[in-house]
Amino acid sequence: MIQRFPLTLSAPAALRPGILIAVLLASGPAPLAQAPSAFRLEETTIADVHAAFAAKRLTCRQLVERYLKRIDTYDKNGPAVNAIVVVNPRVLDEADALDRRYAQTGPIGPLHCVPTIVKDNFETIGLQSAAGSASLAGFVSDKDAFQVRRIKAAGALVLAKSNMAEYAFSPVETVGSLLPGYTKNPYALDRVTAGSSAATAAAVAANFGLVGLGSDTGNSIRGPSSHNALAGIRSTMGLTSRAGVVPLNLFADIAGPMARTLTDAVAVFQTIVGEDPDDPATSASRGRVIPSYVASLVADGLKGRRIGVLHQAYERDTTDPEIVDVFRVALDDMRRAGASVVDVTMASLDGIRRSQSAGPCGGFKYDINRYLRGHGDRVPVHSLEEIIKSGKFHPSIQKRLETAQEGPEHGPESEACAADRDYREAVRKVVVDTMASLTLDAMVYPTWSNAPRLIGDLTTPAGDNSQFFSPTTGFPAINVPMGYTRGGVLPVGVTFFGRAWDEPTLIALAYGYEQATRHRRSPTSTPPLR
Repeated sequence: MIQRFPLTLSAPAALRPGILIAVLLASGPAPLAQAPSAFRLEETTIADVHAAFAAKRLTCRQLVERYLKRIDTYDKNGPAVNAIVVVNPRVLDEADALDRRYAQTGPIGPLHCVPTIVKDNFETIGLQSAAGSASLAGFVSDKDAFQVRRIKAAGALVLAKSNMAEYAFSPVETVGSLLPGYTKNPYALDRVTAGSSAATAAAVAANFGLVGLGSDTGNSIRGPSSHNALAGIRSTMGLTSRAGVVPLNLFADIAGPMARTLTDAVAVFQTIVGEDPDDPATSASRGRVIPSYVASLVADGLKGRRIGVLHQAYERDTTDPEIVDVFRVALDDMRRAGASVVDVTMASLDGIRRSQSAGPCGGFKYDINRYLRGHGDRVPVHSLEEIIKSGKFHPSIQKRLETAQEGPEHGPESEACAADRDYREAVRKVVVDTMASLTLDAMVYPTWSNAPRLIGDLTTPAGDNSQFFSPTTGFPAINVPMGYTRGGVLPVGVTFFGRAWDEPTLIALAYGYEQATRHRRSPTSTPPLR
């Protein structure tokens, strides 16, 4: 008989997913007479899973059990990837319910029984949502984040919550106070996974779940996707809701999908886009027809397209020559797939300066204080000041917390935010004018200029190229695998960046490149289980 767990998980229980997995795997109804061994779990896709359901070669329960077994074997044991904070204690009951529904009426929706890894800053009913911080340990929301609610409605399961850089501060490594130790890169266990959604990325790359949800303020979907050979989508600001996601800076925060294939990432993306009254930024979507992004998944998506090489995004003194070599090959692959490739330099960007006299706009202090106050007694702390007084955070973020607390709280109507909006609009104009003058469909650049660092190394170049163009403009960007460095071991990604609301074009280009090259492969540290 399955052990029942209370909705509020204590911090110690949340840190022992292996114990919970053992209980889950030892309980419940017997599997089908036909074992699921003929179904290959590793690198499977949503389409593969749904075809197996239709052919009665696999059940939702069997699929979930096999992911749970991989988590149990590889996350805290063996290579100890250390990506999972808590496993959903009800996930097998939920899988059984989906199997019953499937037998009666067929799939619930396009994500029927898609086991999903969800970053720890997404509110999720019944599961702790602590943003990687011991200061929020024990916080269990009574509602789902908008995107979690959407994927559930489409049939997905929340399989587990993943570790993250605490409060999403670090773009380069994944460590916090909630889960001891670093999250490791499954392609090289002594390397980082980037940040802050990198544990979602590591878990999906290691085949602990089918897809994942992450958040991206400056880098944190695209960087981890690059380091882990995944597809990751950062949308146009206002196309996807951040409601129910612990904020870092709402002027730039975006939430979205990560997956082993762009097809799967787009399937998730299609379900999470659109206006949400709980996120005012999405009012920009009002009246817009949501296109079929799936229709943009065309194999010849690069044919006849004109692509600009955005040199300013990645060229610097510390850029790794291996990254440049891989990128040159990628550009040649794009040309062979039918694209025209031209060089781009936005010299006029150098003349744009944000007014410094107005001070910072919004930011972590402003956003986190309002977020915490909105949850009343459900959260153990109610302000940034209380977070600092608690002492329950990783030492690496103490300076960030204190600096934020010492700063002002300038709201959206302040002079500081007006200056920020003017600056962002000026950058957007340069990007749009440059693309128009060169008749570009999109621009490309290596997502990182350097290979993943060694864990704990904060002195060698990080190489993050993602902090400026997409976050500043609010325009969309997509990462897909570009190849490998260091003897074919460490993944690197390429970013496709384009105009606001032009995700269909970026998806077509990125998919065309992905299909022409097929760089994605499984990490060897987490091989198939018998």
